[in-house]
Amino acid sequence: MKNQLEYFLFQLFSKVFCLLGINISRKFALPLAVLFFYLIPIRKKVVKKNLSLAFPDYTQSKINQTTFECYKSLATTLIEILCMPILSEKDIEKYFNWENFQLLEKRYAEKKGVILLISHSANWEYATLAVSYKMGFPFGVIMKEQRNTLVSDWMVKHRSKWGNRMITLGISVRNFYKELLDKHIVLLAADQRAPKESQRVNFFGRKSTCFSGPASLAVKTGAPIIFALMKREPDLKYTIKFVEVPVDNLPDDEDEKILEISQRHTKILEDAIKTAPEQWLWMHDRWKF
Repeated sequence: MKNQLEYFLFQLFSKVFCLLGINISRKFALPLAVLFFYLIPIRKKVVKKNLSLAFPDYTQSKINQTTFECYKSLATTLIEILCMPILSEKDIEKYFNWENFQLLEKRYAEKKGVILLISHSANWEYATLAVSYKMGFPFGVIMKEQRNTLVSDWMVKHRSKWGNRMITLGISVRNFYKELLDKHIVLLAADQRAPKESQRVNFFGRKSTCFSGPASLAVKTGAPIIFALMKREPDLKYTIKFVEVPVDNLPDDEDEKILEISQRHTKILEDAIKTAPEQWLWMHDRWKF
């Protein structure tokens, strides 16, 4: 019953926002941010703690301001996700700017497969759809199923609207590996906290667990790792910049090699977050372990 009620409300808001259109619907981000910042402060303490750890020079006033902007950015993202049924190719052309896109084209043409990383910054769902549209063909996307299976099925439907293949987290390593062996592009977000037993990298000057999958598969397959760094601009358009994770001068030991590659892509993520910290999803406790 709970799942059905949640899905009913999810569908209701989606239909309302789709009727209003993306541009008008985005105007509801501010009142939603006010609601969740002041009245229903979901994980606000975690956001403030994370920002304090990442930016020790921030004043309390700056922490509060950035926290509110985080809620506003997330509200914008959620509204845009609910508008996914009406997202069109024309919208991709209208809302997206590209930096160094030729890097992805060049590396894909080398037929080694490509590990494409995105982060939970700006709107990661739109990033996935936009990059596959720009490339002109679908690719594999690693996804985590939602707790609510009805919402999860809705997300799968619209994530794959232009043919992207969803690869469920849990059985992903085998399918991930196969996609790379078949010289395809595989996209995933690997920027959240990994399990306690995972390798640790430096992130904003502190040790944090990190998923080793991208680095491990890059070592095993020779596929390059490219970060698609997304930023929401003041006019609510998006810029996606492509940066390759360097793999030169690596240690000889395989475990150390994987750790070093993981550290390098984490540093790229950190530098990108610093340019717009309010757009990254600080609501997960990255430094829990």
